[in-house]
Amino acid sequence: MSLLRQHAQANPDRLAALVIEAGEALTFGALDRRSAFVAQHLVKEGLAAGDAIAILIGNSVRYFEVAWGARRAGLYFVPISTHLTNAETQYIIEDSGAKMLFVAPHLLPRISDMPAHLRERVRVIEVGGPEYLSIIEGTGGGVPELPDRPMGLDFAYSSGTTGRPKGIKQKMTGDPQLAKALGGNWLAFFDLNPSSVYLSPAPLYHAAPLRFSMRAIASGGTAVVMDRFDAQGALAAVERYRVTHSQWVPTMFSRLLALPDEVRKGYDLSSMQKVLHAAAPCPRDVKLKMLEWWGPIIWEYYSGSERNGATVISPLEWMEHQGSVGKAVSGELRIVSEDGRLCEPGEPGAVYFANGPRFEYHNDPDKTAAAHNAHGWSTIGDIGYVDAEGYLYLTDRLANMVISGGVNIYPQEAENVLLTHPEVADAAVFGIPHADFGEQVMAVVELKPGVAPSEILADELMAYCRERLSHIKCPRAMDFANELPRTETGKLMKRVVRDRYRQALAGVTAEQGQFWRLSATSRR
Repeated sequence: MSLLRQHAQANPDRLAALVIEAGEALTFGALDRRSAFVAQHLVKEGLAAGDAIAILIGNSVRYFEVAWGARRAGLYFVPISTHLTNAETQYIIEDSGAKMLFVAPHLLPRISDMPAHLRERVRVIEVGGPEYLSIIEGTGGGVPELPDRPMGLDFAYSSGTTGRPKGIKQKMTGDPQLAKALGGNWLAFFDLNPSSVYLSPAPLYHAAPLRFSMRAIASGGTAVVMDRFDAQGALAAVERYRVTHSQWVPTMFSRLLALPDEVRKGYDLSSMQKVLHAAAPCPRDVKLKMLEWWGPIIWEYYSGSERNGATVISPLEWMEHQGSVGKAVSGELRIVSEDGRLCEPGEPGAVYFANGPRFEYHNDPDKTAAAHNAHGWSTIGDIGYVDAEGYLYLTDRLANMVISGGVNIYPQEAENVLLTHPEVADAAVFGIPHADFGEQVMAVVELKPGVAPSEILADELMAYCRERLSHIKCPRAMDFANELPRTETGKLMKRVVRDRYRQALAGVTAEQGQFWRLSATSRR
């Protein structure tokens, strides 16, 4: 018997999911019944185990009905961002091989110009429409039996911040050990159980929010979902719903810390037991302030949508290894130099996992091969090092590395320093062309409210970096932006910012390039 059905039979009226802004609630009894009817419908429509469906819905309890239905029917379910263009949306639908699309009514324009060959292949079901309601209501009044199929999996696509979205697909398997790894068995320390109330302050179409929300429900707990992140609203949700577990990203921590003291102290957060954060490096100062505020309940992990390995660090461990993302709990860490040798402790290199779950980039064997080395170890493109005790420290993304005068520079170091400046809200550091050195380091800074950009401040910020880092790692040019682009999961869309400057600076000499540090209002 499935876990969902067990929970439904034991506590049919217990809340499985709640979407705050919409005021939508779903009990375990209703979720079990509706998702079972969705699974039954998918089988009747001829979808075989291992086929795919796509989901284009905003945060709604309907998401769980469809996702659990696909999971119970042994299908891949492909979450699609509601913020993509028509072309991007249709690319994912086509590339994934989805045979059915569940779409919210207000998002139907995303497929209005879908080509004929795709319309012929993909069955479109409007979520909340008459056909969908007839599916989840079923016939005969009982709860249908589930098909005898392997457990379905999410089939996530990257956000596309480094190019075209790429599908990340694991193989369905009957191997219990691999199934546990794919299900995030290493997250047992998170201790979700029937009394848990899990808060997701991010969109469900992202891999981590969806997986954690599904995991909370599978554990018999309640998933409380925010439609979009709001710092004070998140604190209010913790107090109102007595949230016990939650997941955040560093940008959310920064927004929470930016609230006035009287606002932060005005909410009862005593129900919280464990907090997770990941998705992007967390500045040390931000982490320390959050631990001081929330106490030793903040755990950090490092993993990717590829699920090829993971590290975890407890709050107490982090205090002893500040800046680390922990030791490996899935797969085995290998730090590899540019020439393919294993790095010594403290020496940065490409972060690989050995003996972890395997993955492939859908329809892209070259990219899959590039993510694996001759030993079969896999990487998702991060640079880092381990200390003598095996704790991993992330330095940057390989794609972000700047090579200036033949020296490898990891911009994340300068970003972390800039983020500690009292007048800086956010920062992006990257390489721009330089006539002599190939590239030079540039920073684009988002200032805190009320702080005005100026040449004096630009010089001050660059000097601030030079006081704390080797000069070669520090920005030589600076610009200011009203807001830096980030995904809803907190990842800085550095490629968008970097490419804008590289294109604009094409043909500009190094000396002329210096004016870009003050060109925000007229040039960006």
